[in-house]
Amino acid sequence: MGKLKGFMEYRRALPSDREPLERIKDWREFHEEMPPEQLADQGARCMDCGTPFCHSGMMLGGMTSGCPIHNLIPEWNDHVYRGFWREAWERLMKTNNFPEFTGRVCPAPCEGSCVLGIIQPPVTIKNIECSIIEHAFAEGWVEPKQIAVRTGKKVAVVGSGPAGLAAADQLNKAGHTVTVFERDDRAGGLLMYGIPNMKLDKENVVQRRVDLMKAEGVGFVTGAEVGVNHPAEKLLSEYDAVVLCTGATNPRDLDAEGRNLDGIHFAMEFLRASTKSVLDGTEPALSAKGKDVVVIGGGDTGTDCVATSLRQGCKSVIQLEIMPKPADFRQDDNPWPEWPKVFKVDYGQEEAAAVQGQDPRRYLMMTKKFIGENGQLTAVEVSMVEWLKQDGRTIPVPVSGSEQIIPAQLVLLAMGFLGPEAQLLQSLGVEQDNRSNIKADEKSYLTSVGKVFAAGDARRGQSLVVWAINEGRAAARECDRFLMGGTSLP
Repeated sequence: MGKLKGFMEYRRALPSDREPLERIKDWREFHEEMPPEQLADQGARCMDCGTPFCHSGMMLGGMTSGCPIHNLIPEWNDHVYRGFWREAWERLMKTNNFPEFTGRVCPAPCEGSCVLGIIQPPVTIKNIECSIIEHAFAEGWVEPKQIAVRTGKKVAVVGSGPAGLAAADQLNKAGHTVTVFERDDRAGGLLMYGIPNMKLDKENVVQRRVDLMKAEGVGFVTGAEVGVNHPAEKLLSEYDAVVLCTGATNPRDLDAEGRNLDGIHFAMEFLRASTKSVLDGTEPALSAKGKDVVVIGGGDTGTDCVATSLRQGCKSVIQLEIMPKPADFRQDDNPWPEWPKVFKVDYGQEEAAAVQGQDPRRYLMMTKKFIGENGQLTAVEVSMVEWLKQDGRTIPVPVSGSEQIIPAQLVLLAMGFLGPEAQLLQSLGVEQDNRSNIKADEKSYLTSVGKVFAAGDARRGQSLVVWAINEGRAAARECDRFLMGGTSLP
C-alpha cells in the first residue's frame, strides 16, 4: 500500500495548529487543514507491511493496540496517495459510522501500533481519516440514504453519545424504526457536552451528523431522562427492543478534608456549562474567569479543563498528576505494538505554557486537603508522593516535608469515571457487575432483562470514543439478530 519506499522519502507531517496565544481567544477548532498533495505524501508512507497491526483492535498490557473498529487503514491510505478520494471514503465508511468524530478526538491507537513506528514516526493515520470524511462532505458525497424497506420493529436507544448514535445508525440501516432518548437539550451526549468545541465543533460536525441521521429516519427525543421524567416502563411496553448506551457518567470523587467547600466541581460539570454557554451565547453557569484553577487528574478530560479555563480568562491554571512524568521514549516494559506510554504535550498544555511560561502539569502530587474561608475554597494543600510496594501492591506514599499550599478558587476533579448512574438501571431492573457497569453478555450484548441490550462505556467501563462506536455497532448487530432471527449487519 502507498508508494514503494515512500516511508523512506517522506517524513511524518501533521497539519499546523493555530498559534496558542491566538486560538485561546475563541472556541473554534485549532487544527488547520493540510493540502491534498501533502496528504498524498503522508498516505505514501504506508509501507505495505504485510501484517498491518494498525487495524488489529486488541488489548495489550491493559491498553488498546490498533483500531477497535478495524478500519481498513492501508487501503484508504493507498487511495489517498493515488488521489482516489471517493474510493477512500467508501472504504472508510465500511467500518466507521463517524470518522469525523474519531478523526478529531481519538488518541489514535492505530498509530501506536503502526509497523513503521518501530523504526520511524508512524503514519499520520488519524489526520488522513479526518481529511477523507471532510473531503466527502465538501464534495457532496455524504447524503441521506432513504431506507427502502421497514421491518415494523421499534427500537429505543437510550443515550446519544458515540455508542448510542452508532447503534441507532446501524439499526436504522437494518430497517427498524429507531428512537434515541437523550436527557440533555441537544443530542450528542459526550460528543456534544463532554468534549470542548475547539476539539470537536458542535454545529458544523456533531449537529451535522445528527441532522443527517434525522433525515435518514432516526428519531431523537431530547430532554427525556428515562427513569426520571420518562418512565422506564414505557420503553419496555412500547418498543420491541431497548439498547442502553448511557455512558459511564458517575465521576470518581476525592475524599479529602474540605471537599464540601464551594468551588470544587467535577470536570464534566465545568465542561458542560462551558459548551452550553458557547452554544447558547450566554455566560457560563460555572466559570474560571479571574480565578486560580487547579485541575486534579491528567488525561484528555484534564487537558480539556486546562484549555477551557484559559479561554474563560483564568488567572492561573495548574494540573496535578499523581503519576510520575512519562519517559520521552518507549521503555523496555512497553514494547511495540503496545500503546506508547511516552511524554507528550497536548493542546491544553501547549496553550498554558504559552500563557504562563511553563507546562502546567506537576507530577507525583497528591492532594491532602482543601482550604477555605467562610465556606469558600481558597487553596489546596498538596504533597509530593513516591510509589512504594506494600503488601504486594504499589501505592502512592506522601513524602514527609514536601507539603505546599497552592492558591485556588476553583478546583476541577478530572480523575475518571466509575460506571453508569444507577437510577435508570434500577428502574429497569438491569443487573450490574462488580465494577457497577451494566452486566451484559459479551457476545449477545443482552442484559438480565430479556429484550434490553447494553453497549459502550455503560457496559465496558470508561473507554475511548472508538470503542464506544465498536460496541454500538456490535450491539446493533445482535439486537437485529434478536428481532429478525438473523442479521446482515457487519
